[in-house]
Amino acid sequence: MADRQERETSEFEALRSLSARVGADPLLVQAAGGNTSLKQDATLWIKASGTWLMNALRDEIFVPVRMAPLLQAVADIDSAAEKAEAFAIAELNPGGLRPSIETTVHALMPQRVVVHVHCVETISLAVQANAEAVIGERLRGLDWVFVPYCRPGLPLARAIAERRGTATDILVLGNHGLVVAAETVAEAETLLGRVCGLLARTPRKAPAADTDALLRLAAGSDFRLPAMPEAHAAATDLESCRMAAAGTLYPDHVIFLGEGSVIAAPGDTAATVAAKASAENRAVPVEILFPGKGVLVRRDANAGAEALARCLADVTARIDGQAGLRYLSAQDAHQLINWDAEKYRQELTRRMGAKLQ
Repeated sequence: MADRQERETSEFEALRSLSARVGADPLLVQAAGGNTSLKQDATLWIKASGTWLMNALRDEIFVPVRMAPLLQAVADIDSAAEKAEAFAIAELNPGGLRPSIETTVHALMPQRVVVHVHCVETISLAVQANAEAVIGERLRGLDWVFVPYCRPGLPLARAIAERRGTATDILVLGNHGLVVAAETVAEAETLLGRVCGLLARTPRKAPAADTDALLRLAAGSDFRLPAMPEAHAAATDLESCRMAAAGTLYPDHVIFLGEGSVIAAPGDTAATVAAKASAENRAVPVEILFPGKGVLVRRDANAGAEALARCLADVTARIDGQAGLRYLSAQDAHQLINWDAEKYRQELTRRMGAKLQ
């Protein structure tokens, strides 16, 4: 018994280390996105909603969940599965953290270790209209499944349950990301690296931002340069800017930046864009793309918004300009914005941003 407990403790520490490494790589995870888990007997230990994987070695970010009743709720298509916190083991969760909004995905995979990332290599393929065929060429020989976009939570869990095989250890989620599963943390990390490598492409090189022009465009407004200079490429690369202008490509963009991207028209400044939004009773955008020049973000943009501003540049730079794309619909965005689980995650991100200031 002591040996088993020691092995389980060692594996949990390995999961924490892997989580921190993955969370520190903006090409794999942005902000509070992504999640990892470990099954120990009947308990699923999973990253808490709104926490950051990069903090896994510093903070207590894992929540214990009773798997059997949660899986039964998914099988019964019971709305209770939407609130994984109802299945958390309170006596082992003194901080009262909520389990990840994707807890059902982890519970459905039979392997002991599950890693879900918002890998930009994966997303840049998973947003394409022919994603399944393109990815299939790259993952030939692996046991993988493509799952068309569904809202995270019960809809996504049901779609996975209908598609995965008994040995499936790779899920590519349309417009969303990648899931890999294995029996050990080391095996999961190896599989993650292999899949990301097979899906990788060289990003287009974007022109440098015109920071002098951007500072002039920000004058007299509540906008500033982004904390991550890489974000500018979404606007300085006109192909990326065109893709961004056409709609929302993945869920976390909606959550942290709002629906779609705001593209400045010729002659616009940050102040005129904000004034126009207010006059039309629209929210002032978190980010404005100035084609050929770069981007500006609102002064109150939090760490999550900053990370997703860079993500937009990283994803679009990897998409072929001739590719047909599948954008999230207005209904998809509405479901996310008005979902209690996502409101909770946004609030935690706001609190973290306040602490950093």
